[in-house]
Amino acid sequence: MNLTAMFSRLFFSLGLFLSLCWCLPALAAQPARIPVILDTDIGDDIDDTWALGLLLKSPELEVKLVVGDHGKPLYRTKLLAKFLETAGRTDIPIGIGLDTRVHGSGRQAAWVADYPLNRYPGKIYPDGVQAIIDTILHSPEPVTVIAIGPLPNVAEALRREPGIARKARFVGMHGSVRRGYGNSPQPHAEYNVKEDVPACQRVLAAPWPITITPLDTCGLVQLKGADYARVFRASDPVCRAIIENYRHWLEPRHKAQAESHSSTLFDTVAVYLAIEQHLCVMEELGIRVTDDGFTVPDAAAPKMRVATAWKDQAAFERWLAERLAPAGGN
Repeated sequence: MNLTAMFSRLFFSLGLFLSLCWCLPALAAQPARIPVILDTDIGDDIDDTWALGLLLKSPELEVKLVVGDHGKPLYRTKLLAKFLETAGRTDIPIGIGLDTRVHGSGRQAAWVADYPLNRYPGKIYPDGVQAIIDTILHSPEPVTVIAIGPLPNVAEALRREPGIARKARFVGMHGSVRRGYGNSPQPHAEYNVKEDVPACQRVLAAPWPITITPLDTCGLVQLKGADYARVFRASDPVCRAIIENYRHWLEPRHKAQAESHSSTLFDTVAVYLAIEQHLCVMEELGIRVTDDGFTVPDAAAPKMRVATAWKDQAAFERWLAERLAPAGGN
């Protein structure tokens, strides 16, 4: 080998070594994805559909299971199945929720009217509560339970196996602490709490780390203007499925609203809080769930992290639109 060739090979090897030295710390710094379970009353308010889309568009989150909650099991399971298939995510298993006193369907029924449940190529667990328990217990990492509806499934999972609280954290869209619906200065008995008060009392008293977004923050979120137009005009299948469902969900006299702005997107904030929290004012508060469905600050009650105000609501809404419809697609 001549001297020129020897030096060329030496410099090539040195360059390769330096490249690896630069790349390895960056690869090591990549955060692990957060395993999550979504518990949702999809098909009632449209915000659950937006939240599901956001969940699928969040690379920080590894979706292990989605479960319909608060009755209407067939309707909710079909919505979840068709949405996941449309998004190309049939790798995600679905759990059928408890068949509670809430029956029938809802305003998104037309979207799944011609969708037979046996078409879903992924796994469907007939006992969604047991699927929640098994997913948590079998996970090598702590699981984040994102709950965006009333809580009969999660409460029953805790009743059957209290030990899941040691291997999971809870992030929920629940309550009203200092502000109510429509930014009212008067707190309200928020829907997800008052629909099943005993379930919410059990879940928010369980010994797991808890984070909630009450109406104080989630009740203010709406996409308008350029943020909404970004999602509305996107050709991405997740965005298209959201807008199609939104059109079905809107009452006839409000159909034109689909062209200009969203409804209040309460549940998207819970998905955000499972990823990060820096756009919200987070307080450590004891929260007591009263028998009439209010979430009352109480120093003697179990402590949880509560998103009580926005630091920058516009930045969140911009983040939401960009996450759902990124520039240049996915």
